[in-house]
Amino acid sequence: MAEPEPRVRKPRPAALLFEPSEAAADPEHFFGLDGIEDPRELLHRATELTLAFRAATDRSVEFQALAAAQLADPRRFDRLTPADIAERAGWTADYAKKMIEFGRGLLRDATP
Repeated sequence: MAEPEPRVRKPRPAALLFEPSEAAADPEHFFGLDGIEDPRELLHRATELTLAFRAATDRSVEFQALAAAQLADPRRFDRLTPADIAERAGWTADYAKKMIEFGRGLLRDATP
């Protein structure tokens, strides 16, 4: 009988504040930036949003890598090949291999 897999502490995604649904319906409205008239305040708020989106992108890439590594785990009876993962994610096979390795590194680092 196989030993149960150790619990892995899963990283939490970056918090993002989403626009209210009525504001999101207006294509010219973007997180209130269109209503800011002071250029200093506009630069500050736009920079905050840029940093938040970059952090969210970095975190989501980490989650993609974790998922790819888990899907490619040779211990899974239903594991996927790098080519299968690439097809599902819209990646090249080489990129899928790199993401699988990146995800394996993240899983190793998260294991106590």
